[in-house]
Amino acid sequence: MRLAAPILLAALLAGPAASQPRLNGLFADHAVVQRDRPLPVFGTAKPGEAVTVAFAGRTATATAGPDGAWRLDLPAIPAGGPYDLTATSASGVQTVHDVLAGDVWLCSGQSNMELPVERANDAWGQINNVAPNDTLRMVTIEKADGRTPRADFAKPPVWKSTSKDTVGPFSAACYYFARELQKTQSVPLGLVHASWGGSGLEAWMTPAALGQVGGYDEAIATLNLSNKDPVAANRRWGETIKAWWSAKHPGEAAVAPWTGAGAWTPAPKDLGVWERWGVPALAEFNGVVWFKTQVTLTPAQAQQASVLGVGQVDEMDTTYLNGVGVGATSGAWLDRSYPLAAGTLKPGQNTIVVAAYDTYATGGMYGDPAKRALVLADGTRLPLQAWTYRIEPRVGEDPPRAPWDTLAGVSTLYNGMLAPMGPYAVKGLAWYQGETNVGRDRTYAALLDAFMAERRQGQSPDMPVLVVQLASYGDFAVQPTASGTAALREAQRRAVLADPHAGLVVTTDIGDATDIHPANKQDVGKRLALAARRLAGEAVTTGPAPVSAKRVGDSVVVAFEQIGGHLVARGSDRVIGFELCDGAGQGCRWADARLDGSTVVLTVPAGAPAAKIRFAWADSPTFNLFDTAGLPAGPFEMAVQP
Repeated sequence: MRLAAPILLAALLAGPAASQPRLNGLFADHAVVQRDRPLPVFGTAKPGEAVTVAFAGRTATATAGPDGAWRLDLPAIPAGGPYDLTATSASGVQTVHDVLAGDVWLCSGQSNMELPVERANDAWGQINNVAPNDTLRMVTIEKADGRTPRADFAKPPVWKSTSKDTVGPFSAACYYFARELQKTQSVPLGLVHASWGGSGLEAWMTPAALGQVGGYDEAIATLNLSNKDPVAANRRWGETIKAWWSAKHPGEAAVAPWTGAGAWTPAPKDLGVWERWGVPALAEFNGVVWFKTQVTLTPAQAQQASVLGVGQVDEMDTTYLNGVGVGATSGAWLDRSYPLAAGTLKPGQNTIVVAAYDTYATGGMYGDPAKRALVLADGTRLPLQAWTYRIEPRVGEDPPRAPWDTLAGVSTLYNGMLAPMGPYAVKGLAWYQGETNVGRDRTYAALLDAFMAERRQGQSPDMPVLVVQLASYGDFAVQPTASGTAALREAQRRAVLADPHAGLVVTTDIGDATDIHPANKQDVGKRLALAARRLAGEAVTTGPAPVSAKRVGDSVVVAFEQIGGHLVARGSDRVIGFELCDGAGQGCRWADARLDGSTVVLTVPAGAPAAKIRFAWADSPTFNLFDTAGLPAGPFEMAVQP
């Protein structure tokens, strides 16, 4: 899939013109820029003003457009430096110093890419043994979201050379990847890290890319509406949650929670996280709990505009007033304050209902109780007290997330963190994400395909993308069973397999069944480097990968490629982890399997289904197939050829 190129600088860099030419924030002291290809340089200036950029003996000139945005392309520059980069116009001069030309890698994703060196394995030893390295430079993009593309970074990027004083807070996977890569590539490396824990893939993509995948039209329309008419967008989103609830509760409209009807239970006076209430059903509950309170107003009070404050909600809320959606916010750390126009309230009793949705750890309405209040335009403050609650049974799918949800919305992190980068040239992308998309594996391969295509826009068409597959986390399998995590891994594998410029990094052997953030990021970095080197044409292997599964008599023969040395079955004379399945990928049974050179031979008992095979198919799979280079065979599902 290839997407039409978006309008570039007008969207990314529009804003008030500076009094002198202003380079994009990534062009800062100690930056690394991409070698050996035309170098885009861009920024803002006075509309119509000519800007000349000089760098490494090369110059070019561009004219700022009506919005003040300008861009030019310098001729390709070989690895080297340091140099000064200077932008000059009639209004002034901006110079950044100590700029190197080398290879720039964007490292992005969610919490496993975000996890820093100081929290990874052997942190003390790794950090204190870092030798100063001025040819390995790092920058972390400040977290930010947005409902439209941001023109500027939330905080000016700061490039830093690698040392024991700078490496600790930086992404461990990204750092170890670059450290390993420099063992075979003697060029400067620049690492741009942009991650946010808990983020879904959709949040990192533009509406155009999501539109190519399909299924996101309603979310995109609601997001666009929120920029034009927030009140209408909140109302529309409130109806979306109503539809979700109604689909789960057919025939129960009379007791719909947003109406305030039905059975409610008194909540503790100051609320707080529900796991601490002493209610067994909430002790480890992740899902939706509805909260309700009421406030009575005089006719004069009801005529006023007001602000409805519901305080902090862990981690998402959809808030209703008299059955109409008035707000929705993601982020447990944020106080919710929803403005209400005059005429929204009514004389007499007004019912406020908050659907609080928590996906992990603690949940509930917490923080300062005084912030839960209705504040009228005349300054009258009416505390919201006497809350009641009802638990939403976890049946079927969890509720959808608001399209402006920071981490699970559409385009929010693209807008906040990727859009400000504009066409900054990079060598490639290391992508470590997917946990948040577990359960949505059917769309993930198409999303990842569109995402990779979009990241290549304005870059080299063969830009390498390195995808880290989900590590082991969660239940072990005592019998063949369905696994949302395994299905997501398969979606990652298939997307990479379909892209000649993408590489897959298998991590199922270095995960942690009890921790979604496995600490072994050194091996992740090594495997990322192997994948990058293979895509660059080097003669390296990245671990056994399945090629085919063919029925041969009473056996299924599975062939592999990318084997370092030869295949081995660790700890057994049999290969553990294979399953024989029917055509639907169900009715699976463990398979007796043995090694035969570069193949694995599965025995098919008489009458047993063998239309498909699966390998390492579990949240935390048990398997023993490796190569003598120490790399694991990755999990997969494959149809058996007759």
